[in-house]
Amino acid sequence: MQRLRITPRPHWKLKAREYGFNFHTLQGEPYWQEDAYYSFTLDQIEQDIEAPTVELHQMCLHAVNQVVSSERLMQEFCIPQAHWNLIAESWRRQDPSLYSRLDLAYTGHGPAKLLENNADTPTSLYETGFWQWLWLEEQMQAGLLPAGADQFNLLQEKLIERFRHLKSLYPNTLLHLSCCKDSNEDRGTVQYLADCALEAGIANDFVYIEDIGLGETGRFSDLNNGEIEWLFKLYPWEFMLRETFAEHIAASKTQWLEPPWKAIVSNKALLPLLWALFPNHPNLLPAFFEHDPKAQFAGKYVKKPIFAREGANISILQGDTALLSSDGPYGEEGFVLQGYTPLPEFNGRHALVGSWLVDGEACGLSIREDSSPITQNLSAYLPHIIAP
Repeated sequence: MQRLRITPRPHWKLKAREYGFNFHTLQGEPYWQEDAYYSFTLDQIEQDIEAPTVELHQMCLHAVNQVVSSERLMQEFCIPQAHWNLIAESWRRQDPSLYSRLDLAYTGHGPAKLLENNADTPTSLYETGFWQWLWLEEQMQAGLLPAGADQFNLLQEKLIERFRHLKSLYPNTLLHLSCCKDSNEDRGTVQYLADCALEAGIANDFVYIEDIGLGETGRFSDLNNGEIEWLFKLYPWEFMLRETFAEHIAASKTQWLEPPWKAIVSNKALLPLLWALFPNHPNLLPAFFEHDPKAQFAGKYVKKPIFAREGANISILQGDTALLSSDGPYGEEGFVLQGYTPLPEFNGRHALVGSWLVDGEACGLSIREDSSPITQNLSAYLPHIIAP
């Protein structure tokens, strides 16, 4: 695993505008960066990232089965009791999912360590599945990458393939896609998924989360009063289950992407449960609920809210001393504690590996980097290659 310098494509910002990549700069800071890239060997990808990703995913599914069968665990995961049955039934029906991303600490040596599972609303999808692949092709053509270089990136292909399968489950059903207003990144992610769905032959429409209504029939509806039978929402289940309309979710008969059972897999309470189920697994870090008397760490450890997004409200501690922390609105539901492992550092930049899955198959890789060890929403995105 190396971080290598490269000359950026001279007109990439014009091309970004042409292809609708409207969030390559966030809050005035460069988000997409292509003056460097990460290089991996094929063994690193296949043995250290791809294979463990699939195994970790299966372990997470095993954990879901434990949670839906336990009132105690439902409480530990802070699932509102009114929705326990919604989530359990979604799991027992095996409601289909679309995609997810595991965030891993990986140095290029030794096993990758799971930091968290973004199983409900992962972003950086467009830049992974399409934009970094375009970068690879064009930099290969320019002779700036080694001949025979590749990329761990079947993400777009697998998304379209998955949508084709979902179409067979919900034939002749309009897919609505939704996200919150005022986020170019979220809107771009949803537009990319809409394009993939359309490529798979699925008719779709867009509605903002804030514009979804409830019709007289008990179904959710769009601004044209069209019933929403099937909805992809880039909006977390932990938010949805606490909204005023949450009491209508079960009766609405809407088919959800991601399904309600993903509220368990995207929850930081998953981390201590995985450690309890698979103690000392090479791809796991020790993790405990904050109130667990076994939560003792000889060295550094990380404190994470049970519900959190984009690196908010994370603290790195030594004993009772906070060495580093990030701000944010989360933490009311409680925290989990996880053993600390450093991200690899290249010239003062800390790199986080995102390993993507579609329908349980590992199929892509993304790199986020930051001057801080805590990766947050404005952390830069860099492309990668598999060296020949």
